[in-house]
Amino acid sequence: MHIIIDGYNLIRQSESLRHVEKQSLEAGRQALLQAVSLYRQQKGHRISVVFDGWESGSPFEERDRQGGITVIYSRRGEKADEVIKRMVLQKGEETIVVTSDRDVAGFALRRGATALSSLDFEAVISRTTVSAAPSSGADGPPPEKAEEEDSRKYGGTRKKGPAHRLSRREKAAMARFKKL
Repeated sequence: MHIIIDGYNLIRQSESLRHVEKQSLEAGRQALLQAVSLYRQQKGHRISVVFDGWESGSPFEERDRQGGITVIYSRRGEKADEVIKRMVLQKGEETIVVTSDRDVAGFALRRGATALSSLDFEAVISRTTVSAAPSSGADGPPPEKAEEEDSRKYGGTRKKGPAHRLSRREKAAMARFKKL
């Protein structure tokens, strides 16, 4: 699976990363790359982070590797959105695009990729890095046990009305989300 992240979009959607970016643009980028690198170490997914370079960047698209992550700066005159769209066309269905930009997310969905909002991906990252840290066990029951207790407490999860089956596309998207 390949995860393509709209870098500045994620930074500006995230409360913590936005706070770091106020210090400097470079500090915001480094904080994002560090968090994503920790996530990549846990999960092993292929990850690309795309940043805008269209206003004051190089006349050529620049690529770099940092912490096992491919970092791409769009060329001057081209937005990161266009680079992401081009990558989605090349990669196909085994791609998850992380952005809160409706245009980019819609494009990815129409091409068979999966789109995930920046805030949802930030929650996945924080959940993964927190679960990887050693815990004292004093935080309460594990999430599985808590869900069982909640279902018993509120009478189960039996629903009324006709059953709803997911479409093939929705099932494929759910399978990709579970891999996160």
